[in-house]
Amino acid sequence: MSAELAENPMSDAKDTTTESLLRRLVKDLDERRARIERLGGEDKIGRQHARGKLTCRERLSKFFDDGVFFEIGTHGTQMGAAAGPDGADKPPADGVVTAFGRVGGRLACAAAYDFTVKGGSIGYTGEEKVTRLRSMALTGRHPMVWFIDSAGARIDPGSSHPDAISQFAGTGFLFREQVTMSGVVPQVAAMVGPGAAGTAYIPGLADFVPMVKGIGSLALAGPPLVKAVTGQDIGEQELGGSKVHSEVSGVGDVEVANDDEAISIVRRYLSYFPSHCEQAPPVIPCADPIDRRDDEILDLLPDSNRKPWDMYKLIRRIVDQVPDPRATEGGAAGATIPDLLDIKPKFGRSLITCLARIGGRSVGIVANQPMHLGGILENDSSDKGAHFIQICDAFNVPLIFLQDVPGFMVGSKVEHAGIIRHGAKMLHVMSAATVPKITVVVRKGYGAGYYVMCGRAYEPDLLVAWPTAEISVMGAEGMLGIASKKLFGDAEPPPEVKQGILEQIRQRIDIYKSAGWGYVDDVIDPRDTRRAIAWGLELVAEKKALRPWKKHGVVPV
Repeated sequence: MSAELAENPMSDAKDTTTESLLRRLVKDLDERRARIERLGGEDKIGRQHARGKLTCRERLSKFFDDGVFFEIGTHGTQMGAAAGPDGADKPPADGVVTAFGRVGGRLACAAAYDFTVKGGSIGYTGEEKVTRLRSMALTGRHPMVWFIDSAGARIDPGSSHPDAISQFAGTGFLFREQVTMSGVVPQVAAMVGPGAAGTAYIPGLADFVPMVKGIGSLALAGPPLVKAVTGQDIGEQELGGSKVHSEVSGVGDVEVANDDEAISIVRRYLSYFPSHCEQAPPVIPCADPIDRRDDEILDLLPDSNRKPWDMYKLIRRIVDQVPDPRATEGGAAGATIPDLLDIKPKFGRSLITCLARIGGRSVGIVANQPMHLGGILENDSSDKGAHFIQICDAFNVPLIFLQDVPGFMVGSKVEHAGIIRHGAKMLHVMSAATVPKITVVVRKGYGAGYYVMCGRAYEPDLLVAWPTAEISVMGAEGMLGIASKKLFGDAEPPPEVKQGILEQIRQRIDIYKSAGWGYVDDVIDPRDTRRAIAWGLELVAEKKALRPWKKHGVVPV
């Protein structure tokens, strides 16, 4: 050692002949990270890309702002007997990447399963990593997002100690913890690949489930197990593909074209919500005047209230108009689009549920769709509405109801399928909701459909109607049939008599009768619908609704 170093051990002078221990360790660390980031190897990454799929790390880079995230459990892998008799089977990151970062400027947690490593199957260490991340999300009150591309629980017949066997007794807390997180932080499960067995219940318990068309799938048992147990030979997409779950089962919320669109829609979804249940949703600057009027609204309804019309045309006109991100400099400069995210658009289609903004404030819109079954409520649309109302209520998102509802579906088919139970589910969550609620009766408000779409008794903070509105136990034609039977028995009354009775009934259910009795707050010019909603939202922005203490209500299921 030189005299200078002997006198001053903290000197900046360096020994260039020998690399320090810490430098060697950091170099080793860099090499380890590089091996881990190669995932399952170039061949498997190539197959992933050939299917039009991103890798787990590519997904996270696109999901988090500027591709920046902090990964936890990077060095996690199989250990002990699960690593094989020679201890050499150590899958990188144990098949799942867990991280947190910023999404739209706010922190969020995300787990991305790695299909290039053992099919993205759930290993013991991998699940420990995701458990740790869920704990961080719950403790810190941040949204939890899964990018699911997984074969389910890990089963390795070639191992003397299969991971699935060793982990089974200690798992299951995944689902229990999801329930604990439910309503505390937003939970999203993006199906960017398969999700079988254990990974199928993650979206089942999540708030929002986008699925990549023709690639995302969900099933409690994959095709091989289904064939082994039932003898049915069925393909993955036919069994539980994106079309099945977005149109038939209702587990999926929306089909998207590819990974990029899935990532984009998750970011959009989160933008409407607060980070947790004790916050208000973010309010964003809005250049669209709240008193904007659209004369085309006056031409939306057909003259006959028995003819269908498209409720989407009204929704698109009253929500905020924002710059179209697809507009190019050489194309539609200044073009705008509605600030709107449709939820379950292909399921329960007689009811529309969508997230939007009015005056920069997040809202959840629940609207009847007369283009499908006349806007009547049936089993699927009731379930759809109940789920959406609960999510909005949990995260303080005001609810807007646009009514054109002839009531609930009737008949033996729906009775046998439990229409009372399904309808009661929507009635229950509507009654329990304490967020701001604004109701616009556009046309029909009949029977229990009027109640469940936030009629007067269900505490709307503002209830307005168009001049075309009718609030009644049923439509005039239905009452005419009952009156004719009572007055004339089985005989057919003369047409002029029927017409006279019909006119009398219509006068009794005229909206100005309801307004005169104080059952609606105002009858408005349809062009002022946006303005009325915006003013209503401002009026009850600080709403505090009290309910009697109880452990919880009993929701019909």
